[in-house]
Amino acid sequence: MTQPFRSGNGRYESLLWPGLSVEFVDDRIGVQLHEPLQTLSSAVYGGGFGHGDSFVNWKVPVSYYGNDPADDVRSMLREWGYSPSSTIGLLTAAKLTHASIAEAEGDRFNIVCIATSGTGNAARSGMSREVFSAYKPGTINIMLFIDGSMTPSAMVNAVITATEAKTAALTDLGITDPDNGRGATGTTTDAIIIGASQSQRFGAVHAYAGAATTIGNAIGNMVYRTVYESTATQGEQ
Repeated sequence: MTQPFRSGNGRYESLLWPGLSVEFVDDRIGVQLHEPLQTLSSAVYGGGFGHGDSFVNWKVPVSYYGNDPADDVRSMLREWGYSPSSTIGLLTAAKLTHASIAEAEGDRFNIVCIATSGTGNAARSGMSREVFSAYKPGTINIMLFIDGSMTPSAMVNAVITATEAKTAALTDLGITDPDNGRGATGTTTDAIIIGASQSQRFGAVHAYAGAATTIGNAIGNMVYRTVYESTATQGEQ
């Protein structure tokens, strides 16, 4: 686990996944791969099931209230030179320099996990609150890149496992919902990307990704550690 961009380094090359690179440039973190991944995400741009070989986490001002975030992302992707048809885009107001990255080699899979965290809009799911139609940034963004083969249901299962791990990290850090003082389960704008290579080289298809599976255990561990680190250091320089 590491925060490579805090030291001024602008690039991170995966140790386990040749061709997966992470670049920090000013107001964005970009992840690029040589081959497209099958994706499942809640991203504002390119969300749902799809495919992508580029992934961008764009930092916007805390004052950003976009009426059409997807169109804003599309415009910026073109400006940065990304293909809008093969890129998944996230928004955040968190410190991108404090992105936390972890890698793991597992039971017929490799995983790279990247988390950025800003908890100024921390919230507890299940509590009544005033809702807003405009997008409000802050946000914990999680990107999970899995070199391995997964069924669609396992990818959904991975979202559940990652969300549970995120909440566990916030609980252990004592992050609370300012509206009621109770433990936060996330923020009001959290997003996640699951990207699977669907490579057959491991000779197995993962049908589940719960905490009792090898892949689910690795996902939970990596999400917990990266969310914990990026959240715990968000107030530091």
